[in-house]
Amino acid sequence: MPGMLLLGRRWRIASDDLVFPAAFELFIRAVWWIVTLVLYSNHKGRFDCQGGTYLHNYLLVLLVLLAVIILTLCGIVYISAQGTIMNPGPRRSVPALVYLRALLFVPEIIWACLGAVWVSDSSTGCKPAEVGAVIAAVVSSWIIVLCMALGVLVVLDPLGSRRPDAPLGVRDLESSESSQLFYTAHTMASRVWESRLRLLCCCLPQDNNHRAAFSSIAQLVSGFFLDTDLVPSDIAAGLALLHQEQDKVERCRDPDEVLSHSPSSPIREDLEVELERAAHFMQFAAAAYGWPLYVYSNPLTGLCRLSGDCCRSRQAEYDLVGGDALGCHFTSILQSTGLQYRDFIHISFHNQIYEIPFYVALDHEREAVLVAVRGTLSLKDVLTDLSAECENLSVEGVSGTCYAHKGISQAAHYLYKRLVNDGILSQAFNIAPEYKLVICGHSLGAGAASLLAVLLRSTHPTLQCYAFSPPGGLMSKALADYSKQFVVSVVLGKDLVPRLSIPNMEDLKRRLLKMVSNCSKPKYKILMHGCWYELFGGTPDDFPTELENRREEMLNQPLLGEDSLLVQRSNTYQSLSSDDSPSRPTHLPLYLPGRILHVTEDGPARRHCFAPVRYRAEWSSETSFRNVLISPRMIADHMPDVVLRALCSLTREHTSALCPSSMSNSHLNVI
Repeated sequence: MPGMLLLGRRWRIASDDLVFPAAFELFIRAVWWIVTLVLYSNHKGRFDCQGGTYLHNYLLVLLVLLAVIILTLCGIVYISAQGTIMNPGPRRSVPALVYLRALLFVPEIIWACLGAVWVSDSSTGCKPAEVGAVIAAVVSSWIIVLCMALGVLVVLDPLGSRRPDAPLGVRDLESSESSQLFYTAHTMASRVWESRLRLLCCCLPQDNNHRAAFSSIAQLVSGFFLDTDLVPSDIAAGLALLHQEQDKVERCRDPDEVLSHSPSSPIREDLEVELERAAHFMQFAAAAYGWPLYVYSNPLTGLCRLSGDCCRSRQAEYDLVGGDALGCHFTSILQSTGLQYRDFIHISFHNQIYEIPFYVALDHEREAVLVAVRGTLSLKDVLTDLSAECENLSVEGVSGTCYAHKGISQAAHYLYKRLVNDGILSQAFNIAPEYKLVICGHSLGAGAASLLAVLLRSTHPTLQCYAFSPPGGLMSKALADYSKQFVVSVVLGKDLVPRLSIPNMEDLKRRLLKMVSNCSKPKYKILMHGCWYELFGGTPDDFPTELENRREEMLNQPLLGEDSLLVQRSNTYQSLSSDDSPSRPTHLPLYLPGRILHVTEDGPARRHCFAPVRYRAEWSSETSFRNVLISPRMIADHMPDVVLRALCSLTREHTSALCPSSMSNSHLNVI
């Protein structure tokens, strides 16, 4: 529902969000009141120290004040739990109770100050238990006040007080006026988000690339929920409901027809051979992350293995390894890949926005010149990821519109210049002219590797690219079809990143609105059941799934608040599911690269922690990744060590240092 209006501004908290914080404070206040009552009852009439009379009055007033606060909190908890997300009527008195609770901080602060004065001036001769109780009361009061102040800062909406200067209550606006209002709101939100990004990235150089990235990301983030009036807890409740709805659909769905060969290949490929290649090259893609992933994957022995070589003086290697003063990155790559020092042609740990680390090595086992590109590991990489605008990408021999993710396209061009213009590839092929070119990477590195392969395809027609967990919003349909000849994308389970694209996120927003609009349960019950379901599983909640447009339109309002000019639906803000809504700027569709190899867990959705994991692999199509799947595994399935273990399990290839020996107990189930 819309955020509460307090003190003339909108806040990022709704009237049904106070159940849990008020209940928590209620518990603390109740314990505090009981302890104070016991102390007062045991010492009543026996406060015979120097400040005994003052102490008696202090405890008595404190009991009364705590009782009033407890009653107020009981009212807040009870009323905030009434109604549903879209039915705030039963909670109309919550703002008044919030004002009352805020006013009660005034006497509490005064009484805490008086208690501190008594402890310092008049507590001589009093029992330690009495003095300790007053000190505890004073400290507790100030802790609660400081926590409340911090909470106010968290739920403060910087745009909550910024409303256009126009009369309120207008039901219908001219199209130009409504568009102008939307533009003003978007501009304000973009400035706020750009300021946040500058503050978050204050340690980074403020050059033109960074300023352009900040502006682009701010435009993207600020516009996503601008046409809705949801608070963060509404989104959390919607995600919980959507996860259970998706699980219900998955349980009722018949098994999909499994493809035994690539749908785009003219011949039937041996899936096991392709999986073995993927597992082999994934160890190089994972090794590109350097020592952080190596130590994370080997928590007991990683530091010991690296410590002997990290600080060793290798004067000759410093020309090869840039940005790695102690050599830990290079040592971890040697340990992870099993290659020798002489097998490396070039290693770069240089990292800036649109400029990502990579290395070039000779893989004698596969007779390949290998280019491995690192994925996201720094704040600069995150900025590259979030620069999600489309950029034209001219590719020789590709018919159709060619465009790609701007940030990753810039990174691919950087890699192309380093490899071609600096002669790195020429140097590698001078050493091994009969080898073929293979490019691999994970996450951001997978996206950059795929676009790099597209750029190099004309000069290296036999090249192959293995993209592990690539971002979903990467390249246009024409480029995606073209890349199927030489790119294989590997996606594990319900990984979020291959399903991330702006159209997919818009679809997720629509589905969240549907879930929130339809559910007839209070938000606190949704969140409690959602947390239980995520942690312990069980039966998905039963709730309606048919959309009531009337309710959804109530959410489809601008961020300016429920009493803004667009409190009623205007011509510009139609229902998200409405077919006759006016056209607004839409984002170009982007797709995963190449052929898609989908690896999933075989067996029940939930298993015991120590149960063996079985995997299955199948060729899939880009249509299977057009929806974001909500799952506890959506982040874990993206981690490079998890992807590598899954591929090692399928192929029984355990040569990598990142593949634990325990994986030998896993089963192979290739379909």
